[in-house]
Amino acid sequence: MIKKGMRRQIVLHYILVVFLALLLVEVIFLLAIRTYYYDSIYSKITNQLSTAETYFNKYQVTGMDSTVRLQDLLDTFSFNNTELEVLTRNGDIITSSTGFQPDRTITTSDVPEAAGGSIGRWVGRQPGTNESVMAVSKMLQIHGRDVYILRYLTSVEFINSGLLNLTLLSVGIGAAVLTIVALFSFGLANSIVKPLNNITAVSAQMAKGKFNTRIKGNYRYEIAELATTINYMAQEIVRSNQIKDDFISSISHELRTPLTSIKGWSETLVSGGYDPEETKLGMGIISKESDRLIGLVEEILDFSKLQQNEMKLSIGIVDMKVLLQETILNVWAKAEKKRIHLVLECDDAVFVKGDANRLKQVFLNLVDNAVKFSHEDSSIVLTVQSLSNQEVAIIVRDSGIGISEAHLAKVKDRFFQVDALNGGTGLGLAITQQIVELHNGRIEMHSELGKGTQVTVILPLATEQALV
Repeated sequence: MIKKGMRRQIVLHYILVVFLALLLVEVIFLLAIRTYYYDSIYSKITNQLSTAETYFNKYQVTGMDSTVRLQDLLDTFSFNNTELEVLTRNGDIITSSTGFQPDRTITTSDVPEAAGGSIGRWVGRQPGTNESVMAVSKMLQIHGRDVYILRYLTSVEFINSGLLNLTLLSVGIGAAVLTIVALFSFGLANSIVKPLNNITAVSAQMAKGKFNTRIKGNYRYEIAELATTINYMAQEIVRSNQIKDDFISSISHELRTPLTSIKGWSETLVSGGYDPEETKLGMGIISKESDRLIGLVEEILDFSKLQQNEMKLSIGIVDMKVLLQETILNVWAKAEKKRIHLVLECDDAVFVKGDANRLKQVFLNLVDNAVKFSHEDSSIVLTVQSLSNQEVAIIVRDSGIGISEAHLAKVKDRFFQVDALNGGTGLGLAITQQIVELHNGRIEMHSELGKGTQVTVILPLATEQALV
């Protein structure tokens, strides 16, 4: 007995479907065969009855003795293995081809039908012998005077016997087919269930934290896709865990550095005895490192809000030319230290519908990254191009160190850092992309190692109705 489960369901369903199909086909086939043979006998007898009626109405001489006529009828129109009976309209037997004249009345349904003018047909058991027979009766009127009912009675035992043998043969074939189907369905069930059991076992190991385990096996079709997907999921979990560990290590370092500076200068200033210039220097470092800490915390909070879809935008009409000019001013001091020239190429005012502060955050991050990874005495160009009546592209292009093709596919992933030595949380571009997507825009990046990077932010333009 197959235990409960998918294997049992597959086997039972296959067998049930095939069994019902075989049963339906065999029943229809046997009924068709039975109907064919029964109709063949009925057709042969009705033809004989029609011939007899035509013969007596056309060729017999009027005035011939009725007894002679009936005897002639029995002699002429009887055929093998069939009894011909001549009855009165009430069903009483007058004579028969067997020579016996039993004193009884025929009450089967074919006689009243024949008396009513149609051809009667009856199939049943012959009283006394209990033999399966078919009776076909028809009323015969000879020259409009004498009325008889001709009744042919023939055995159908040989047909029933043949049908029984055919039924047994059909049952045997059906049983053989069901056996083959059972073996096939069991093999099919195993081909599905065994891989699923293997996948379940490996998934259970993954659920316990063993993400280095993998589903092994040469599977096909949807099961292969499932195994590949689970293996990919495990690989991504391992990768995410590694990124998370790297992020914790990186953020710990990023937090420790300003905290160390703040703590050191705080203790130094508390001890006293310093001139105003040293005190001013120390307070400046504390303020700068505090701002750095606030920036790190805000970046983490922004990412958390984006992940939980809790970031709210203050939508308005934003002049991108003005916003980019403000962005350049904010990073000018940092760029000046590396003698990097910031260039804005934008002739006319361009308006988009969005949150000015969040869009400024986007371009501050992009330009800051460009400054961070650009060489000294280089240029960073910000270009505004109208793509159509519906979109505008803002391009930030530098000639810095560039990004390798392997890193370019991951650079917008959370916690990913191209160069961990430059600091940061690795969340900047992930946050930037999600903010742009909240504005129904998109980001495209093109870079070549050693030749620079180009980041294109595509945003929908504000409609004329919104500008009014």
